Amino acid sequence: MTALRAMSWEVEGRDWPNREVSDFPRAGGLRWHVQRLGRGPSMLLLHGTGASTHSFRDLLPALAEHFDVLAPDLPGHGFTARPDDPQAMSLPGMAAALKELLLTLGVAPRIVVGHSAGAALLLRLALDAVVEPAAIVSLNGALLPLAGLRHPMFSSLVRGIVGADWVARRFAAGMDEPGGFERLMRGTGSNLDAQGVALYRRLSGTPAQVGAALAMMGRWDLRPIERDLPRLVAPLLLVIGARDRMILPGEAVKVRALVPSARIEQIADAGHLAHEEHPGRIKALIEDFARHHGVV
Repeated sequence: MTALRAMSWEVEGRDWPNREVSDFPRAGGLRWHVQRLGRGPSMLLLHGTGASTHSFRDLLPALAEHFDVLAPDLPGHGFTARPDDPQAMSLPGMAAALKELLLTLGVAPRIVVGHSAGAALLLRLALDAVVEPAAIVSLNGALLPLAGLRHPMFSSLVRGIVGADWVARRFAAGMDEPGGFERLMRGTGSNLDAQGVALYRRLSGTPAQVGAALAMMGRWDLRPIERDLPRLVAPLLLVIGARDRMILPGEAVKVRALVPSARIEQIADAGHLAHEEHPGRIKALIEDFARHHGVV
């Protein structure tokens, strides 16, 4: 069977947000898609599972007013190549790939900002001293195992199912069925503009993108993050959307129980994609936190 169809920069990327600041460096055996813009303290900006740099289409240029912002597509997502080794899609595997990217680009971020699973990746990098930021911002972070996913058998069972290419093809095809894509978006609890909806539809209908997201989910184990969070040194800001249906707002309270110094900021009229719904408010929260901790 043919390989999963990936997105083409010349076709799907023809009108990609912030296309003019895109680059394609090679690091750790992968060809990456990164966007970099701005001047000032270095910032690393990471999207979540199944998303891409498009998720920061408004936030990235806004933050670039005061920061040198680097936003990559995670391995297998957007226009970054997917590793051949399935284990490279695990949390430690993706963290290792990001380490190689940062070393290749010579970037040592002073502040790191991650959405959903991207926040977990940043915490892994910080806990392992790969990065030593003065501040960490989690946007609706997926930082703790969901109750049903704690059993050690779950990951092995899921890997055997979601790792198959036919599952990715079936899922992508399902986005064209009546109501399929709409159910996916409703599950975020967010209301996006027409551009945001169109870009997510483009991603969710691409088998390679879907396959990478499923592979990542199947190998994602957040128990080590839960175990290691109490030794986190860097200040942590937990931004949550009150309407988030993917990562319930109460999860942030559980994280603060492990990191008592963590600060929680809730946005009442936002869901899982709060940074896309309210980029100006998210920018203000990030900049305030950065100033408070001497980043700017």
